Amino acid sequence: MGETERQGYGDVLVLGLGKTGQAVAEYLLSNACAGRVGSVTVYGGASSKPGEAVSALERAGARVVLGAEDVEGHFDTCISSPGISEFSDFYKAAAAASDVIFGEPELAWRESPERWVGITGTNGKTTSTTLTRDLLRAGGYAAEAVGNIGRMAIGEVARRRAGEWLVAELSSFQLAGSRRLHPRVAVLLNVTPDHLAWHKTMENYAAAKERVFANLDADDLAVVSDGDAYCRAIADRLEARGLRVCRLLAPGEAPAADAACAAWEAEGGRLVVRLDGTDVELLAKDELEIKGEHNVENALAASAAALACGVDAARVREGLRAFRPLEHRIEPCGEAAGVRFVDDSKATNTDAVSKALTAFAPGSVVILLGGHDKGTDLGPMAADVARDARVAVCFGEAGPRIAAALREQGGALEVLEAMHLEQALDAGIAAARPGNVVLLSPACSSFDEFGGFEERGEVFKRLVADRIAKAARS
Repeated sequence: MGETERQGYGDVLVLGLGKTGQAVAEYLLSNACAGRVGSVTVYGGASSKPGEAVSALERAGARVVLGAEDVEGHFDTCISSPGISEFSDFYKAAAAASDVIFGEPELAWRESPERWVGITGTNGKTTSTTLTRDLLRAGGYAAEAVGNIGRMAIGEVARRRAGEWLVAELSSFQLAGSRRLHPRVAVLLNVTPDHLAWHKTMENYAAAKERVFANLDADDLAVVSDGDAYCRAIADRLEARGLRVCRLLAPGEAPAADAACAAWEAEGGRLVVRLDGTDVELLAKDELEIKGEHNVENALAASAAALACGVDAARVREGLRAFRPLEHRIEPCGEAAGVRFVDDSKATNTDAVSKALTAFAPGSVVILLGGHDKGTDLGPMAADVARDARVAVCFGEAGPRIAAALREQGGALEVLEAMHLEQALDAGIAAARPGNVVLLSPACSSFDEFGGFEERGEVFKRLVADRIAKAARS
């Protein structure tokens, strides 16, 4: 490990008192930072209140300020939690009071900067992050998935093994304030509308995603989808900087003969990655257990990253064949009377729904759509649902608006409405025919009825299991 891990942070301001803020403060107060931190002040925010976590931080030596967002004093370093928008008054006050401000993943990188892979995108981050970790492990490397995937990077630093790769799922929130973060392989899967209440504009959102590449040099690899205009423009800018860029090409699109780096689905549905002029043929997409065109792209991205890190092609093939769908991401969860049930609760935006539909035969899907309305444009998704699904059941707060958008498409799609998820499932079962798939792919967050997409998916699977059991008894 290099000099960067021994840098001093001086007087530190920690912004936010959630899981990230607590973990950051605990790390800064630990022996790992002995002699490198002058003081730690935690501002919890306007809604923060006393509790055991606050008492524990104060016992460890932190000063905790509750119920306030007017930051007072001067700090050498500020480390912000991802839930606090860079456009909020709270963030601006902290930035004005601090010499430098960045987030928790960058703190972890500064403490332990070797062997990082950074993965971002609107959709597919968790699958690609987990798959990349698994491919590295298949190649004999120690590897851990950290970041937005649920395992905080700073928590891994102290127990990191020699030679271990950290594969970091990085959200736009985490990247927005990054300064020095420098993964050796950085991946951008897609940029489609999401989190605009936090970022204010699509341009700000895309710029946050692009920051994953900010510090790459000629020895590194950028892996970028060619599937949307934002990603193509970013890839062009990276190439103009002289970086190695592996473009993830659309199905049926082959790279130019002189492309040094590219990944694509070749004739016969075979996945191929070209790095530095050498083509590595992997496997047929039908051999993947993860289905849908978006998962072909996720597999190509993870394979390119693993190959760039030194994993042998044969090991990559083994890892791809062994990988199974993650929970709540096009996850099969039962079958009865010839009808399959699939949990895609993680599809919390419209683009994710459009991609999920590619995993199934057109006309075979009974899709459940709805939840908390983000107010996003429904037009492109509605066109895809009208083309590919047989029945749509719209539920929850967003149900009426989604139903109206689908009916505007016309065509043969049957559009039903229900109040809640359970009623939507029962309506979907009643409408399903043998050979159909009842797919929960809601296009919305879950906060009108559930605490998160995980809870929504778990409830869906329990309801499905209950219906299957009842059908078996009848």
